[in-house]
Amino acid sequence: MKKVRLLGLLSVALALCASGLAAAPLRLAQTVPLTHVKGGFDLMAADVAGKRLFVAAEDNNTIEVIDLGIGKHLRSISGFKEPKWVVYRPESHRLYVSCGGDGSVRILDSRTFEPVKKFEFKEKANNLRYDPKRKELFVGVGKTFGEIAVIDTAQDKVKGEIKLANFPKQFELDGNRIYVNVPTANHIAVIDRERMSVIDTWPVTEAKGNVPMGADRRHKLLFIGCELGKLVVFDTGSGKSVASVGINAEPDGVHYDAKRKRIYVSCGEGSVDVIGQKQRDNYELVQRVATAKGAATSLFIPELDRLCVAVPQREGQQAEIRMYEVGR
Repeated sequence: MKKVRLLGLLSVALALCASGLAAAPLRLAQTVPLTHVKGGFDLMAADVAGKRLFVAAEDNNTIEVIDLGIGKHLRSISGFKEPKWVVYRPESHRLYVSCGGDGSVRILDSRTFEPVKKFEFKEKANNLRYDPKRKELFVGVGKTFGEIAVIDTAQDKVKGEIKLANFPKQFELDGNRIYVNVPTANHIAVIDRERMSVIDTWPVTEAKGNVPMGADRRHKLLFIGCELGKLVVFDTGSGKSVASVGINAEPDGVHYDAKRKRIYVSCGEGSVDVIGQKQRDNYELVQRVATAKGAATSLFIPELDRLCVAVPQREGQQAEIRMYEVGR
């Protein structure tokens, strides 16, 4: 009887695996050790066609270049002061790097990594977003104040600055609007790009420390990660939160997977939390993948079905990039 029951359970398990229902959303595929890197990381960018990953090694003052195809470290680029964010433009072979240490945004040739130009701002330059249609680069600036600077990349000049209540964290572009997390004010600033000004603010009442942000533009949703462990979903039509779900603490990467209706949240507490989007206002935690303490930086590359997570160097822990395959 026991044998029959075990065979029955095995048959069910095999059927689930065959159907894909038992497949985990994330599976560790490769690990790239970075033994020369000291300290932590900030954000990354991908060259999809060239299968390269550019990683801001913030404390090491370098940009690390990884081969995404074979999972190998290619080179380190030095000369930065606290690199924070990277944007890659394939059509112009340019790499933009924002620096928190000197308030600069540096442009490199992505083939030779030679410097092309440098923009200087009053304080810390942090998050970057690029609009390929309008050829505009947006820079989060500030430490004791806040603004979004706009660079016209066709003419390589600063077009203007948009004042905020305080320093910005992550933000998203959506047509004529920019949505900006301002954690000290505990709100989302809504910017009109044509008017170059803030036209509304939406308080985040569910939790404090709204730092990372992701977006589902098709359904007009923002996903806001809060430091103490909450993911809040905002409707950009109404400016109101429609759902929230518990996550691990210290999130710094929030990525929406439209194909699978999932949200990947990398948390410094030591996990990637996978949230399922059951309906527009209904979400649940479907997987928690253990990573490492401080591994909050990540990048989802939908074209390659990969999630890259940066593990910082700490006592007893070497720096590395972990690459996860995204399952069905």
